[in-house]
Amino acid sequence: MSTTLPSSASAIPADAPVSEHGSLVGAELSSEAHPDFRLFGLATFLVADGMTFAGFFAAYLTFKAVNPLQEGSTYELELLLPTINTVLLIISSFTFHRAGQECRADRMGASRAWLLATTVLGAAFLAGQMVEYFSLPFGLTDNLFASTFYALTGFHGLHVTLGVICILVVWWQARRGGAITSSHHFGLEAAELYWHFVDGIWVILYGILYLL
Repeated sequence: MSTTLPSSASAIPADAPVSEHGSLVGAELSSEAHPDFRLFGLATFLVADGMTFAGFFAAYLTFKAVNPLQEGSTYELELLLPTINTVLLIISSFTFHRAGQECRADRMGASRAWLLATTVLGAAFLAGQMVEYFSLPFGLTDNLFASTFYALTGFHGLHVTLGVICILVVWWQARRGGAITSSHHFGLEAAELYWHFVDGIWVILYGILYLL
């Protein structure tokens, strides 16, 4: 005696709602209701990254306090260029925030313009940092203090470089027909959070390196 097993199609109610693409609306709602931990994951990574910077800060302050300098050597740092760089990064945080606002308001053209402005500000910061490197009164291998200074600012510069690349990717994805829209903009939110983190680290770094 044979037994007929119910098919998957027969298990679905005949009146189940179906989307215009032929998929079940209930399945889509179930997927959308699943918790999204992507931003939480990014925030966790940034906290860990911040601990790395904290280690650099501690090492820098320790070497500065205990590392003896040769007689006649000077570590006076110019404030003008680092201050300009600080202003550039602070402004870039506002421009990136504005890009997010325009994106959520479905004004993608304006959003891309603000993203491009943020990219220019980030690139200007990197150019300013390179100019500073060539005008410093000490080199990378002079002593532990100098090496830690270059490692700290260089590590932050690497983060800014990665941030600029991410902003350019988001700028491209925000074009008409791209992956980033007013309703799907996680990529922009993630890049913005990362950029604010990089800016905040620089403000702390500026206070430790140039003001203390």
